[in-house]
Amino acid sequence: MFDLFVTETCPFCSKVMKYMDENNIKYHKFDTTNTDNVLRLLSIGGKDQVPFLYDEENDEKIYGSDDIIAYVEKLNG
Repeated sequence: MFDLFVTETCPFCSKVMKYMDENNIKYHKFDTTNTDNVLRLLSIGGKDQVPFLYDEENDEKIYGSDDIIAYVEKLNG
């Protein structure tokens, strides 16, 4: 399962969440309006930018909605 760091008002985050939901891809959502989630984002990815996808299983860290969608499409065929 993926960890997805977002801000609800971010249109790029909404794009990724919509794609994931429409394709029944499970993810844990971390809203970065919560300080603890921002700290986790920084510790994993190194910068405070959303959307950010962390695939712990493959140790992949991806910023940017188009790059995230392309990565998930590749994994899920």
